[in-house]
Order: sequence, then structure tokens, then C-alpha cells
Amino acid sequence: MEYLGLFVELLLLLAGVYLYLFAIGRLKFKDEATRQKAEQFRAQNGTWLRLAALALTAIMVINIFIHISQLTAG
Repeated sequence: MEYLGLFVELLLLLAGVYLYLFAIGRLKFKDEATRQKAEQFRAQNGTWLRLAALALTAIMVINIFIHISQLTAG
């Protein structure tokens, strides 16, 4: 059960990284309509989305570090 929690934390870390990459515009979309929607969304919500992604990533890195240290301690 402990490893399932660690797996979920890793998934949330990846979600934070993905959101950050989306917020800064590093993700590319093939469909023109989807790309325009993403650009419009980023223009309107880029600041808070970037901050939320950074916060999620930082919190999950700390959680993973603590979780691994608890698993190795005993």
C-alpha cells in the first residue's frame, strides 16, 4: 500500500510538470483549432496556472522525498 501512495505522488508530480510545460507554451498541438484554444487559455490564465504548477511540483517533490525516506527508514 505504501508503494501505491508513492506511485500516486509520482503521477501528481508528472501532472505538475505537464501543467508547467503547458503554461509556458512548450507543448505543441497538431490541430490548429486546439492550438488556438490553448494559446487563448494561456493568455488569459497563464500567470496563475504557472504558479499553481510550480506549487504542485514543489509540494510533490517534498512529499516524494519524505515518503522515500520513510520507506528506507523502516
